[in-house]
Amino acid sequence: MKLLSDVRLLLLGLWLGAAVFMIAVAQSAFAVLPTREAAGILVSRTLAILNYSGLGIAIVLLLSSMIVAAGTRRVMVWAERTLLILMAVACAVAQFVFAWWMLLLRTQMGRPIDEVPADDPLRVQFNNLHQYSTWSLIIAMAAAVITFFIIANRRVTPVKKTGPADFDFGKQFKI
Repeated sequence: MKLLSDVRLLLLGLWLGAAVFMIAVAQSAFAVLPTREAAGILVSRTLAILNYSGLGIAIVLLLSSMIVAAGTRRVMVWAERTLLILMAVACAVAQFVFAWWMLLLRTQMGRPIDEVPADDPLRVQFNNLHQYSTWSLIIAMAAAVITFFIIANRRVTPVKKTGPADFDFGKQFKI
């Protein structure tokens, strides 16, 4: 069970590291690339990889959470599963809803986003979706961090085995 927990922690840690690195890549892309349009395309593609991997890792971890050692607190197992579902949903919504709508809006604009006036309804909607996408990533990362600590601090209480050798006749029959 220790090896399984270690592998699960490794997967979560890798995804969290990638998410933090993604934030640095996004900031660097907008600072270094010649156009904000090019930076946006780079960030969109990188974010898609992060969202797909987050969804996949959450599903793998959710399935592996079905292997539970006897004596594990069920409340913590269900808390872990709930957080993994939240992580998967946040990644899926970010990729399949927000990113898709943002791409659709960019194509409807027909020109680079920076050339669209700030009060244009398409630009306003794009900016709102960008905020939702950011919050979705924050929710997924928070769920992953909490899940990481739940798995890392899991305590398994030993199960007391009862069998014929453990049966106390004196206690049961008041001898």
